[in-house]
Amino acid sequence: MNKANKKDKSNHTIIKDALALFCITLVAGILLGFVYEITKDPIKEKEQEAKQKAYQLVLKDAEYFQESETVTAVVEKSADILSDTDGASDFSGITINEALEAYDSSDSLIGYVMTVTTANGYGGDIKISLGIRLDGTVTGMEILSINETAGLGMKATESKFKKQFKDKNVDLFIYSKNGANSKNEIDALSGATITTEAVTGAVNAGIYFAKNCLIQ
Repeated sequence: MNKANKKDKSNHTIIKDALALFCITLVAGILLGFVYEITKDPIKEKEQEAKQKAYQLVLKDAEYFQESETVTAVVEKSADILSDTDGASDFSGITINEALEAYDSSDSLIGYVMTVTTANGYGGDIKISLGIRLDGTVTGMEILSINETAGLGMKATESKFKKQFKDKNVDLFIYSKNGANSKNEIDALSGATITTEAVTGAVNAGIYFAKNCLIQ
C-alpha cells in the first residue's frame, strides 16, 4: 500500500472516530436532558416539601404560610438592606432567599418564616430556615442544607445546637467558646468555629432583615 492510500485510510479512520464520538456525545446529551426534564419537577417538589416541613418546625403555632407581594418585593432588595447596616454588622456572603407570612388557625398574622443562605461555611453554602414572631422573638432555626465536617461542623444539625436560638428575642446572637452566660450567647461547636460563625451570622441576618423590614 502506497503512502497516499495509507494517508487516506488514516484520515477516513479519524473522521469515522470523530463522527462516532460526536454521535455518542449527542445521544448522551439528549438522554441527560431527558432525565433532567423528568426529574426536575419531582426534585423541586421534594425541596418544597422539605422547606415547608422546616417552616412548620421553626414556627409551630402557624397553621399555614403565605406569600405576600409586599414581602417578596422587600426580599428582592435584601442584598442592599443587609449591606447597609451602618457598620453594626457584617452580613457579607449572606442571602435572604425567601420570606413568607405565617398565619394561625384564625387567619391572624403571627410572624414570618424565611430561608437564609450563607456562603461562609467551612464546606460551602449553609441554608437555614428561621421563624420569627411579630414581637421579634426567634421561634426556631432549622438546617435545610449543609456540607460541613462530620463530627464537627455537622453537629450544627443537632437539636442541642439549634435549640439555643429558640424562643429568644435579641437583636444579635454571639457565640462563646467558654460557655454561654447571657441571653444572646450560644455555645460554639467544639472544633467548628467557622461553622458556628456562619450559622450564627445567617440567623442574625434573618433577625436584622425581619426587624428592619417586616415587623412594624
